[in-house]
Amino acid sequence: MGVCEMAKRILVAVVCVPLLLFLIYGISPAWPLSLTILVSALSALAVHEALWSTGFVKNARISGISIVLGALIPFWVHFNGNSSSALFGIYIYVVLLFAEAIRSRQSVTMEKMGGAFFLSIMIPFFLSSIVRIRQMELWPYLILLPFAAAFLSDAFALFAGMLFGKHKLAPVLSPKKTVEGAVGGFVGTIVGMVIYGLIVEFACGRTVSYPLMMLYGAFGSVVSQLGDLSFSYIKREYGIKDFGNIFPGHGGVLDRFDSVIFCAPLIELFLRCIPAIT
Repeated sequence: MGVCEMAKRILVAVVCVPLLLFLIYGISPAWPLSLTILVSALSALAVHEALWSTGFVKNARISGISIVLGALIPFWVHFNGNSSSALFGIYIYVVLLFAEAIRSRQSVTMEKMGGAFFLSIMIPFFLSSIVRIRQMELWPYLILLPFAAAFLSDAFALFAGMLFGKHKLAPVLSPKKTVEGAVGGFVGTIVGMVIYGLIVEFACGRTVSYPLMMLYGAFGSVVSQLGDLSFSYIKREYGIKDFGNIFPGHGGVLDRFDSVIFCAPLIELFLRCIPAIT
């Protein structure tokens, strides 16, 4: 990785991390919907990148209704959506999807409809774990966990790979990723989550289970790296380097949040089943 690209990555982090913290702790306490709006916007952009930017679905109507569905799912989660509203929304989406397929005279294949359906629901529903964590009683101490696990894993894997990387992890999918980088991301995330627990315990007075924080870090890193490789799989299949360029040095929303998409649901499940912070 060149010095210029690294400088862009650092600059984006310097700008975006404080902005994220401001949205979570500056605006969200008074207006919880603000975080949902952020997740909705990220979901819509991510669905657009997955369908349109890859060239997978070059159909403006299908891409459009998929983006709308992706943007609405976080609001459905925010307002504790029930099964009836979910059924209604998915029903309308599927009817419109098949109507467009019929209209296209078979230029829209079953593969494209299935891919659009899968990505338009999976991406926003997984990202909406952030919205569900925001609704938990101890959300101020919990909301950063999915971001911390995913971003720490990315950062430590990057620096460990640059310093020690010799053995390719997945040369076909991501030539720059190394086994040493993956191990560095794994270990670094565990250490980072323990440090986060120490801050929450001593600065905020909460009870923290450090074995569980280590568990969060270990599994969070594994699924974060799996998420990165999963979306790299999509990029390689369609011959693109990045999903977009909204984040200089990083790429698009999916390039930056691919690990969060996989990590956030796991952290939510851990928090509900084996809470580490009480």
